[in-house]
Amino acid sequence: MTDHQQVHGLALPRLADLLDKYRKDYSFFASRRGAMLALGKSNVMDVPELIRVMRQGKNGLPIMAAIPFSHHGGAHVVLPREVNIISGPHDAGLSKERTRRCPQAAQSLRRPVITAVPSAAAYCRNVEQALAQIRGRAFEKVVLARSLTVEAGIDLPALLHRLTRSNPGGYTFALELAGAAGDHRSLVGASPELLLAKRGRQVISNPLAGSIARSDDPLEDARRAQRLRRSAKDRHEHALVVNAVAAALKPFCISMEVPAEPSLLSTQTMWHLSTEVKGELGPGAPTSLELALALHPTPAVCGYPSPAAYDFIRRVEGFDRGLFSGLVGWSNASGDGEWAVTIRCAEIGAAASIIYAGAGIVAGSEPEMELAETSAKMRTMLRAMNLESVLEVE
Repeated sequence: MTDHQQVHGLALPRLADLLDKYRKDYSFFASRRGAMLALGKSNVMDVPELIRVMRQGKNGLPIMAAIPFSHHGGAHVVLPREVNIISGPHDAGLSKERTRRCPQAAQSLRRPVITAVPSAAAYCRNVEQALAQIRGRAFEKVVLARSLTVEAGIDLPALLHRLTRSNPGGYTFALELAGAAGDHRSLVGASPELLLAKRGRQVISNPLAGSIARSDDPLEDARRAQRLRRSAKDRHEHALVVNAVAAALKPFCISMEVPAEPSLLSTQTMWHLSTEVKGELGPGAPTSLELALALHPTPAVCGYPSPAAYDFIRRVEGFDRGLFSGLVGWSNASGDGEWAVTIRCAEIGAAASIIYAGAGIVAGSEPEMELAETSAKMRTMLRAMNLESVLEVE
């Protein structure tokens, strides 16, 4: 996305106009730099093929994609025939009144059927297994996730409108997924975490690790934020991620800036420890996608060391993450682009949606607390769907 408005197709000057144009066969990505709405069918291709396609360009238009957590999964790629792009603040032209007029995201009138994989009890057992492995020095950190399938019809445009309004500082996306005819699915989310953005020779990554749920009481919320900032466990978890990101970017950069102390980043539901790692790329640097893949998966979504943590996840977690904890974003013909970590997300189908969340397990983690953290993270999607109450019976 450029500093000036660049539009292919209709002249759409505001984010609200992009959202009004969105339908389920479109794909959408928004950040603090601007927003993009693309019309084009999604295809599945392997990552080397995707890199080739992005290097060749497609009618000079940016390409959008979602890449899975798995090292071997296929990417869902949107090769657009029309792209509308606006630059500026994430919520430019998006009024609260317009949000209030937006219909409820959940369309089901009956109590939704929910299925948790793993169950709450099984998730706590997984955390106990991870802690035993940490004590045995198999790894220092592992991220364990769970999924919640909710059988309810969802109005996609309404959901995207609500997520965009509630996530002005983050990365909101809705990507059409390739599938059989009549089996329409979309990957939708409001990620707070930037894996990598490239603009010319400037590159930035904003890893998040170390989290605590927010409180509706302002005094308690402030106490939780300061507790997180001082937490030795969370600062250790955060340092593992920042060090890994900096080490992965260093070979490509002629200079780097890595803050010595993390800052606090807030969303509607969570506080996070946050560090912005910035660098200046050397000549002949890879594309934004190739740089993002050099980081993926970071310890923020996998663990440390990554090979041992990845193997533990594969054996113990109990479900296929698919696109969850992968990367989603765009790249243009010059190699610039933005790639967010695919968290605070759901795969939305015609009759059911799968919502995902994970928590980082390190020495000192407590199973029930990690379970509560995953529930707090799921609230981002469930609240936007008007289905937050399902956590009470899950």
